[in-house]
Amino acid sequence: MHPPVPEEPALRTRPSPRPLSAALALLLCAAACTGGGGSHDATDEAPGARPGAAGVGDRLFPGLGNGGYDVTRYRLTLDYAPDSHRLKGTAELTARATRALSSLNLDLAGLRVRGATVDGEPARTARTGTELRLTPTTALPKGRTFKATIVYDGRPRTISDPDGSEEGWIETEDGAVGLGEPTGSMAWFPGNHHPSDKAAYDITITVPQGYTAVSNGELAGRAEHGDRTTFHWRTAEPMASYLATVAIDDFDIHTTTTDGTLPQYVAVDPELADRAAGLPDQVTEVVDWETRTFGRYPFSSTGAIVADLPDLGYALETQTKPLFPSPPGEALLVHELAHQWFGDSVTPRAWKDMWLNEGFATYAEWLWEEDHDGRTAQEIFDDFYDGTDDESEGIWAFPPASPPSAGRVSDPPVYGRGAMVLHKVREAVGDKTFFAILRAWTRDHRHGNADTRQFIALCEKKAGQDLQDLFDVWLYGDGKPASATSPTR
Repeated sequence: MHPPVPEEPALRTRPSPRPLSAALALLLCAAACTGGGGSHDATDEAPGARPGAAGVGDRLFPGLGNGGYDVTRYRLTLDYAPDSHRLKGTAELTARATRALSSLNLDLAGLRVRGATVDGEPARTARTGTELRLTPTTALPKGRTFKATIVYDGRPRTISDPDGSEEGWIETEDGAVGLGEPTGSMAWFPGNHHPSDKAAYDITITVPQGYTAVSNGELAGRAEHGDRTTFHWRTAEPMASYLATVAIDDFDIHTTTTDGTLPQYVAVDPELADRAAGLPDQVTEVVDWETRTFGRYPFSSTGAIVADLPDLGYALETQTKPLFPSPPGEALLVHELAHQWFGDSVTPRAWKDMWLNEGFATYAEWLWEEDHDGRTAQEIFDDFYDGTDDESEGIWAFPPASPPSAGRVSDPPVYGRGAMVLHKVREAVGDKTFFAILRAWTRDHRHGNADTRQFIALCEKKAGQDLQDLFDVWLYGDGKPASATSPTR
C-alpha cells in the first residue's frame, strides 16, 4: 500500500436470475438427508479434539485469522451481477489440521451462508460477528488434510479500516473491486485472513458479457455461455489473503512479456486509457530494474490494474497486479511493484512488522530516484531528517517496528522512517554488503513469512558486526534521533 499522497488529477443489464448452483443444491440436499448435519460429537478418531481458535493472536488485529489449521489452496467460484451488485460464491478450502479439531473458524463479514460441508459431509454453521464456525460431522485429527466448502451469497460490503480508509468490496461506476489490506478480503470470501497463512488460489468469476474479470496470477481459461463470460485465474505461488483481488469492469487489456519471458497483463478502465497509455512500457521498465536490484522476480507473471476510483485514496500491492485508483506516477509504480518482493513474496508474520513491507518499498523509490538522475538516497534521507521532504511529516510519531494500534500501521513512521532505517544499514555496512542483504532476504524467505528479528540477524551476519545500537535508535527508538549520524560500538 502507499499512503495517501497528492497525485495527478483525479481519474477518473442485470442478468436473468440464475438457477440454483449445483454446489448449493448438493449441500442443501446433504443437510436435509442427514437432518441438518447429523451427530457432531464423533471424536473417537481425533482424541483431544477441541474448537479451533478464533484468531491467531496478532497484537494489532486479534480477531484476524484462525488457529488450528493451515490453508494450502483456495478455490473460489464467484458469480457477480454489476447492476444489482449481488455476489454468489462457493469457497473450497484445502487445509491441514495443525491439531485435532472439533470445529474450525473462518473470517467472513456480511453475506449469507447457504450451506457448508467438510470432506463432503454436511457441517453445522454458526455466525458471531465476523467469525464463521464450521462444526463437521466427524472431528478432524491432527495432521488430516481436509476440504471445507462454503456456499454463500448477498451484496458484499465495504469495510472501514481502523485508520478510516475503505476496503472490502468497493463498487465502481460500472463494476466492482475487491481489496483486502488489512481486513477487507473477508467481505467477499470466507478464509483464514491473516498474512501468516499463505495459500495458492484458483479464482473463477462469471460476469455479464462485455465485462472483464481480472484477478491475481495467470488467466487459465475463459469461456462464454449465453450472455455470461467466465474467467479463471490461477495463482500457484503462495499468497496472503489481503493481497487477493477481483476487479470487474469493461477494461482495456494490454498483454506482453517483460524482458521477453515474463507474462505481463495490464487492465485499464477505458475512461482512463489515454492517461495510462504508457503504463505497460513503464511496468516492464520498473520490473526489469527491480529485478536487477532485488533479485529474481518472485512470481510467474506481472502487470497492473487501473480502476476508476478517484476517492479511494491509496494504491495496493495486490499480488502480480498492483491496483491503482488512477493512472500512477512513476514513484507510486516503483513502490507498488517493489512490494512484489517486499510484502507479497516475503510477507510479515504479524502486522506489527509492516515496516518490512512499506519501509522497503519506500526505499525502492529512493533507489530509483538515485539511479535516474534525481536526488541521491543520502539527500532524500537528509530531507526527511530535516523535514523538508513532502512525505516526511509525522515520521517521528512512533518507532517504525512498534505501531501503537491497528489504526497506525500505515502511518508515516512505517514508511518514511522505515526507509531511513534501511539507509542507515546501507551506510553502516557499505553498498556491496547492503545489496547482498536485500537479495539474500528476498531469496531466503521467498514465498514465505519473516519478521524483524530475522532481518536484523541477516544484517549482522552479512556485515559481520553487531548493529544493535543502530536498530535501537532508528528502528525502536522513540522520537527523532539527536543526530543523523549512526551510533557505532
